[in-house]
Amino acid sequence: MIPILILAAGQSSRMQGRDKLLELVDGMPLLRQRAVAALAASPLVYITLPNENHPRTETIRDLPVTLIPVSDAATGMAASLRTGVAALPDCNHFMVLLADLPEITSTDLTTLIKSIDTDHQIFRGTSANGTPGHPIIFQTSLRPLFARLMGDNGGKNIIATHPTQLIRLPDDHAIRDLDTPQDWADWRNVTNR
Repeated sequence: MIPILILAAGQSSRMQGRDKLLELVDGMPLLRQRAVAALAASPLVYITLPNENHPRTETIRDLPVTLIPVSDAATGMAASLRTGVAALPDCNHFMVLLADLPEITSTDLTTLIKSIDTDHQIFRGTSANGTPGHPIIFQTSLRPLFARLMGDNGGKNIIATHPTQLIRLPDDHAIRDLDTPQDWADWRNVTNR
């Protein structure tokens, strides 16, 4: 199985004091829901956090996941990627999953894993209509590039310069992120979750 790296060290800066990863989805905090889905697809789950004592830690402490504190998380997503990818074990591929995608399922993660071939270095989930999103699987040969990432652009430059296979996932699973209280309210009104 490939390791799954869940990026959960962000600040939820647009949530007006609330933490989006602690919002309840299907009766559990979003971060825990993401971790449970990832564990159903792979026993190797790694989660970046701002620090070991962050309130998010309590939602997943009892799960068989590896927690990775990111001391410079406030500098942007690149810090989480640099630290998280460096902490992964030896592997042929690894998956990066954003923690704030509430509709991604373990089936979606498994679909992406089963799509790995030898013709591409990157495998990226898309919405049903083909809009690129997450999660993303990277060939391990790309790991050194993550050590040079800076700022809040994530791995966009890596993706833009390497062969990528797009994998369609259902509906908007790959692109539905909820960044503001209004996003959450609108989504709950539609999904009753």
